[in-house]
Amino acid sequence: MSTDSLEKPMRAQVEEYIVSLQEQIVTAFETLDPKAGSFKRDSWVRSQGGNGRSCVFACPSDDPTAAHDSILEKAGVNISIVHGVLPPAAIKQMRADHTSMPLPDRPEGLPFFAAGLSLVIHPRNPHAPTVHANYRYFEITEPVKKDQPTPEQEQPEVLAWWFGGGCDLTPSYLYEEDAIHFHSTLKKACDKHGSQLYPTFKKWCDEYFYLPHRGETRGVGGIFFDDLNEGPHARLNSPNSPDAAASRPTSPAEIFSFIQDLGNAFVPSYLPILKSRSSISSTPAERRWQLLRRGRYVEFNLVYDRGTKFGLMTPGARIESILMSLPETARWEYMSEMGEEGTREGTLVEVLKNPREWIK
Repeated sequence: MSTDSLEKPMRAQVEEYIVSLQEQIVTAFETLDPKAGSFKRDSWVRSQGGNGRSCVFACPSDDPTAAHDSILEKAGVNISIVHGVLPPAAIKQMRADHTSMPLPDRPEGLPFFAAGLSLVIHPRNPHAPTVHANYRYFEITEPVKKDQPTPEQEQPEVLAWWFGGGCDLTPSYLYEEDAIHFHSTLKKACDKHGSQLYPTFKKWCDEYFYLPHRGETRGVGGIFFDDLNEGPHARLNSPNSPDAAASRPTSPAEIFSFIQDLGNAFVPSYLPILKSRSSISSTPAERRWQLLRRGRYVEFNLVYDRGTKFGLMTPGARIESILMSLPETARWEYMSEMGEEGTREGTLVEVLKNPREWIK
């Protein structure tokens, strides 16, 4: 990997940023609803290498029928900074997911480093949308030969590196102004780094968060991207193109700056929506619909989500943190009548089956 200056390694820069961003986001939620209690902050160490901190909110569950008035029902804002060796099965999955970066075959596995922040927020009110965000950095390095130990100050040879991430909104009830605000905030952050980024990553998000067996997207979208590095990208124009619209970040420093702008955009993109919708009165029928939509959320995360599948394949995976994304309660009904055309629920379903461009 090329270096743009004599700064500290990118690993260290990403780690410092996600630690700071996690605290910023958790504090914003705690400030919004100070009577609800604090997030549980759980620091952990991975025996195979690395550490992390899970910040989780959940109401006491001694009495599942008890009513709670907190804005959030379940939420998690997690960071992990881990390293180790990817086994062949995980390398195979990674090769399938990252076709633009061929990785060598190593029967003994490949050393890796990964650092990222992942969050999922499930509000209590059916009118307040669920939100997900994830920003991450990954390195694959050449194995260090046992008879040639690498000095601690010397970095191992990097075979591949990339940034990935995204942020998406999943409402149970459609408020167009919320979708417009959410997408506008993300677009503003993207546009600072190139005009092709938002439309490309918005389309990718609609394609990625899609349930083929339901024929609908998980929510009203946002952005999704992966494999951002200095090389060619399957979805982006070459940065060497004479077209000014092809400009995009390519160096580690430039892409990291892009990631920081997106991470810093999370609170202004979502907190105003959450604050506004959490005060709307709701009915038992609306709660029922919310739980049906959360069932769809579970289906996507357990059947299709690449991050969940990769996490479960990684040795020493922290299962509690990986499955933090799942809602506390969900519902499935046989041939439910909810969501029919002409209803408020049906208005959402129409958008999920036919994704919109929210910014004209």
